[in-house]
Amino acid sequence: MGRKIAGIDEAGRGPAIGPMVVAAVVVDEKNLSKLRELGVRDSKRLTPKRRERLFNEIIKLLDDYVILELWPREIDSRKGTLNEFEVENFIKALNSLRIKPDVVYIDAADVKEERFGEDIRRGLNFNAEIVAEHKADDRFVPVSAASILAKVTRDRAIERLKEEYGEIGSGYPSDPKTRAFLEEYYRQHGDFPPIVRKTWKTLKKIGKKLGAGAEPREDKKGQTSLEEFLRGRS
Repeated sequence: MGRKIAGIDEAGRGPAIGPMVVAAVVVDEKNLSKLRELGVRDSKRLTPKRRERLFNEIIKLLDDYVILELWPREIDSRKGTLNEFEVENFIKALNSLRIKPDVVYIDAADVKEERFGEDIRRGLNFNAEIVAEHKADDRFVPVSAASILAKVTRDRAIERLKEEYGEIGSGYPSDPKTRAFLEEYYRQHGDFPPIVRKTWKTLKKIGKKLGAGAEPREDKKGQTSLEEFLRGRS
């Protein structure tokens, strides 16, 4: 038996609709090559169909995994910044693993990678080597595996929401279908649906346009967001 290697990543940090999903995986290092052979890589480099096919194949090779779905009400009611919320839930996912890893690879959201990793390390209930880097989902196959589990879980959640609410687009503020859904829903109901992150700037703009009073939540610490950097994250 080799060392146990963990990877952790999120999907859906930026959208106005639906959950942010955190996935943590643990794999024996002898199975890392098998993940690579499957074609596991950053979820953004794979088609939705390919990600869906890989989902169960990845799970078969894992020693353990945890998936958290964080819905808008929980995101909107957070006390700190979005990065602090992400750190909190990365810690929660890692501490929930039954099999504790020897090494944890982390896709860092903070502009300072080491600070992000250290914040997580302090909250862990086990000792492990921490490697936190930008674009870790493209560099380390355990993080790639976690990114696929997170992305597929979010995609499935969005499909369920479409069955209930109709065409909502991708959920990202830049998506015209998403903006059209939000505006039309407010016109019809006088409020936004519970699947929406009401503290997002997008909601404030739509609210002003339609006479609503939704207030945005701003990150208070400059350390927590580089929108240019994070725009490419899923």
